[in-house]
Amino acid sequence: MQMKMKVTVAAAIAAVAGIAAAQDMVVKIGHVAPMSGPQAHYGKDNENGARLAIEDLNAKGVTIGGKKVKFELQAEDDAADPKQGTAVAQKLCDAKVAGVVGHLNSGTTIPAAKIYNDCGIPHVTGAATNPNLTKPGYKTTFRIIANDNALGAGLAFHAADKLKLKKVAVIDDRTAYGQGVADIFKKTAQSKGMQVVDSQFTNDKATDFMAILTAIKSKSPDAIFFGGMDTQGGPMLRQMEQLGLTNAKFFGGDGICTQKIIELAAGAKSLANVVCAEGGASLNKMPGGAAWKERYDKKFPGQFQVYSPYTYDATMLLADAMVRAKSIDPKVYIPHLQKSNYKGVTATIQFETNGELKNPAMTLYTYKDGKKVALD
Repeated sequence: MQMKMKVTVAAAIAAVAGIAAAQDMVVKIGHVAPMSGPQAHYGKDNENGARLAIEDLNAKGVTIGGKKVKFELQAEDDAADPKQGTAVAQKLCDAKVAGVVGHLNSGTTIPAAKIYNDCGIPHVTGAATNPNLTKPGYKTTFRIIANDNALGAGLAFHAADKLKLKKVAVIDDRTAYGQGVADIFKKTAQSKGMQVVDSQFTNDKATDFMAILTAIKSKSPDAIFFGGMDTQGGPMLRQMEQLGLTNAKFFGGDGICTQKIIELAAGAKSLANVVCAEGGASLNKMPGGAAWKERYDKKFPGQFQVYSPYTYDATMLLADAMVRAKSIDPKVYIPHLQKSNYKGVTATIQFETNGELKNPAMTLYTYKDGKKVALD
């Protein structure tokens, strides 16, 4: 009899908990990144950051406007393709998600931004760095990382002022990101008196760069700047070594500044010549970076690349604005998002009127003994 009563009481408690859970208001946050194709390692890392934030929010038991909420992540794959990116953006608009974290690539984020603007849903990117993203002035577009104006220029200053290099060749992958950061590097390098001895381009699917690198080698550059991602940067480093370009520095933006490029370079000595730039402080200098990375690694061992601390902060930032606005309605909480003063893992996040991050940090990295290390 006593056992039966215990079971009955337990069942009643479970039923009450189930009713309470059913009454929680569900808030859907969209996340978009390449989850398939050669850039899927970036996408998985980004999604992991957003998922970790969703778990933390739900563990806190957030209330918005007096109602307990349950956050859910609606994760989508844009395959780093602009057409798929716009299709996914429309899908998230149709699903009436409360906000979006993403996209990763500038080439997908820029066209998707118009769709989010048209349907009135805010999106926060911590990865897309082309300055053109915020030029339309959409009130729904936010970036929590330094843009390519900072990255490209910072690398050129380092090349000219710190390393005293004279001649550089430039390669880009013709994407919005790669071409954009390469153009800024080139213009800044020239303004610093450096000679751009060659300009070449490839694409974001290529793996053979021997013809391009052979042409560049004949110009004897002190350095090569590559505007693109690690999926091309790694093979390029291997082929540079094969051609004897072992003394040339190899510059690039955050697209090559990953853990994965160590694997993709496959032991090439030229990896030690890499100098790459990331928007933001190094993990050890982020306000909550080291502790956050420890938690991330425990949950997603071996998957960290670059941007997951930013997708984590982007997710938390959206939730913070909703809490302050006491509403999950984008029309109501976007003004609160614009006035954010959020102490995140990566930085204290505040926005300029165009949705750019105020006072963005930038860090240069290199690779020593097969490990990525900050230069500062």
